[in-house]
Amino acid sequence: MKKRVVVGLSGGVDSSVAAQLLIEQGYEVIGLFMKNWHDDSVTISDECPWLEDSNDALLVAEKLGIPFQTVDLSEEYKKRIVDYMFNEYENGRTPNPDVLCNREIKFDVFMKIALDLGADYVATGHYCRKEEEIINGKPVYKLLAGKDPHKDQSYFLCQLSQEQLAKALFPIGDYLKPEVREIAAKHDLVTAEKKDSQGLCFIGKVRLPEFLQQQLKPKKGIIYEISKEHLVYATEKPVFDSFTDELIWEATSVKYTPEMGKKVGEHNGAHYFTIGQRKGLNVGGTLEALFIIDTNVTENAIYTGQGQQHPGLFRKTLLVLPHEIHWLREDLKLKNNETMEVMARIRYRQPLQKATLHQTEKGLFVRFNEPQSAITEGQFVSWHIGEELIGSGVISKI
Repeated sequence: MKKRVVVGLSGGVDSSVAAQLLIEQGYEVIGLFMKNWHDDSVTISDECPWLEDSNDALLVAEKLGIPFQTVDLSEEYKKRIVDYMFNEYENGRTPNPDVLCNREIKFDVFMKIALDLGADYVATGHYCRKEEEIINGKPVYKLLAGKDPHKDQSYFLCQLSQEQLAKALFPIGDYLKPEVREIAAKHDLVTAEKKDSQGLCFIGKVRLPEFLQQQLKPKKGIIYEISKEHLVYATEKPVFDSFTDELIWEATSVKYTPEMGKKVGEHNGAHYFTIGQRKGLNVGGTLEALFIIDTNVTENAIYTGQGQQHPGLFRKTLLVLPHEIHWLREDLKLKNNETMEVMARIRYRQPLQKATLHQTEKGLFVRFNEPQSAITEGQFVSWHIGEELIGSGVISKI
């Protein structure tokens, strides 16, 4: 009997080709489109954000000759993603909705619907791969980088569990993006030349800045510039009683105050901005571009510095609090006072960086060999051994 796979057809080329490949591999394939959003007031065009994608998904399913239906997950999406996201922004953190969406919606709510339909697996159009290995007599699932070096999307799945990964398939993980488009064109799929979605995950034509501005109230505040020559950057490293104290010191961000800088402009709300951001400040007349080095939502202040090499942008160590540490490979989990050499990244598309994990009672410290730019509270750090993503966590501010 054929194994049944439910494919999350998004209306894009990647999920379309994933479905085509699964049919070729002999699976019974069902296409499901997720409708995650009803509010047309935050779209970036006059078009309905999901209608075009839904129609394309339907056309692909018809072309492939597979059953197709739409599932409305907008209530769960609002509760688990949108409300959480606004709360994080209001508190000065910068969440990653795509990572959350995969953990909470695609591989949880959506997966449960698929399993209720009798599916053995759920497939997506992510550029990553999965392997299985028997360790201590039981199967362990590994999440590996996609073959396309420009499209490795394992980062977006960094919060998945072994249970979720066990039921997941990633058919296009062994292909490069141009090859995926070629397969779509060869099979005359309507999505072959369709541009990749730039909107908020699985919603369609919705852009995050506009989305935030329509949901969070504007609040006038001041933009300050901090000189790269400021004495706060010349602080000598003290002698520490313990290595944990040293890690805490390295992971602690500078506490900026208005007196440390000069006023260079105004903004409409610190909660709209994130560390490392350059666009949207609308401040001119500086020798180099201004980059945000810190935001304070309590005082509604934004602190900036000139140039990409401003010392306020860089830190070598970050902390993940105990309840926000996630090991995809539970068998590799560190105990207190244990360390592990890994490769790590703090954002999608960032080349992997050499780092050491230090597990302590305070949490997990990720100490990079080289200082990292714009380590941002609320974002995810992922850690890897070779091609395999083994764990991740939410970055906290000290």
